[in-house]
Amino acid sequence: MSDENTVKIWDPLVRIFHWSLVVAFFIAYFTEDEFLQPHIWAGYTVLGLVGFRLLWGFVGTPHARFSDFVTAPRIALAYGRDAVLGRARRYLGHNPAGGLMIVVLLISLIVTTVTGVALYGVEERAGPLAGLFAGAGEEIEKGLENVHEFFANFTLFLVAIHVAGVVVEGLLHRENLVRAMFTGRKRAL
Repeated sequence: MSDENTVKIWDPLVRIFHWSLVVAFFIAYFTEDEFLQPHIWAGYTVLGLVGFRLLWGFVGTPHARFSDFVTAPRIALAYGRDAVLGRARRYLGHNPAGGLMIVVLLISLIVTTVTGVALYGVEERAGPLAGLFAGAGEEIEKGLENVHEFFANFTLFLVAIHVAGVVVEGLLHRENLVRAMFTGRKRAL
């Protein structure tokens, strides 16, 4: 596909954010206990990336802004239904279902990382929340651990749905969305 048939959609910061988040999340997910330091640093990286994305969602380039893709859940669900039926409208930026997925992923990642930082404070008496959680009992520790683990697994589940959505959307509209997230370009409407 030549550049004259495409339009720039994803700015470099969105693309770097996306692939850095993929790497950092999977490092955090597959390391802990014996590899606590990589787990912690990957978790901090995820938290920093999410913070950046929240900011960029308000001040970033047009297709990076939440106002471009966040819709009511009923619109996202209707889009999902239309996609399954093979009649979904093509969007240059995120479609409504993709927009909903981004919001849910960001929320899940925030809960995962904040509970992780709190758990680090309780278990290791380290990190920015160590003072707040000093002397926290076993019940709080176990609660934080359960929430942290649930949301880490829930995020992985969301990632699987996201990848499935990318595959369905790519097939439906005959476009390589993974390549678009590397190049920043998509086929013009």
